[in-house]
Amino acid sequence: MLTKLFLQVLWLVTIIGRAASASASRPGYVLTYKQHEYCDASKQPSCAGNSSLNYCLEDDEYPLYEVKAYIHADAIFRKKYSDVRSQSAEDLVENVSRGQERNFAYPYTGASTLLDSPYDVTHWAGPEGYVCPSDVVYGALKRAQNGEGRWRVIVNDAHFHSQTVRLETCLFPDAACRALAPCYKSGCAQKYVYHRLLSWDPCDPYKGLFVDTYRLPSACSCHVPAN
Repeated sequence: MLTKLFLQVLWLVTIIGRAASASASRPGYVLTYKQHEYCDASKQPSCAGNSSLNYCLEDDEYPLYEVKAYIHADAIFRKKYSDVRSQSAEDLVENVSRGQERNFAYPYTGASTLLDSPYDVTHWAGPEGYVCPSDVVYGALKRAQNGEGRWRVIVNDAHFHSQTVRLETCLFPDAACRALAPCYKSGCAQKYVYHRLLSWDPCDPYKGLFVDTYRLPSACSCHVPAN
């Protein structure tokens, strides 16, 4: 009886020792909380520069270590995180391929909108593209301004985790829609959608990772007024 009990205790000690050894051998991230001065979450980060955009696709000051640490420490991270990495026109735009959308160009539209009449010959001609010229990007945001005007760090490119969004921005807002006659008094209108993205607040790191909402450009559509 004592021998059996001894063997069970020995087996338990061995298992605990192996688990501790394996845990020590894995790379870890230590959560540290620094004492900061007043942090203004509404202040535009340096990655945005003087741009009017409410997001950054690149960020030289991205807190990668901190984001990895919070991913490592979050027991329910997998329940919060979701992404479709391989996005293209073939998934999100009917009857348009990835290659087609990538090659859309509007070499004449910009010049025509600067003329006295935006309906010169360049308005009626041009290569394949959308009626309202736009810039389309499938990107992973590094920072963005939420619906309340506060800037957050977006979980991206950390531990191979990304959150891809499709951004479509009007190149010439309010310009006349291509190939529509002047009598329609058409105009290109910027559309937005709200995206829910896993985020981190550098001004309040104790909150950990959370889902926040962001208003981002989604389409450039032709608008024809009633009158």
